[in-house]
Amino acid sequence: MTSNGYTTEDGNRLNNFAIEPKVYVDDSQQFGFNVYAERMNGRLAMVGFISAIAFEVLTGHGVIGWLTQL
Repeated sequence: MTSNGYTTEDGNRLNNFAIEPKVYVDDSQQFGFNVYAERMNGRLAMVGFISAIAFEVLTGHGVIGWLTQL
């Protein structure tokens, strides 16, 4: 039972659990060069670039030099 935007249970107890929002699912197939894929690729490239710079600053070696080191 709802009253004034609140849900009440038996005995007029207030149910204070969150009401779940409706989930939106995009069913259109996204393949190839689209805005979402390009945005995700750009973000992952930025993370990789910053990680490579942080690795070089912390170790004193570049990633390729560290991988080819015997």
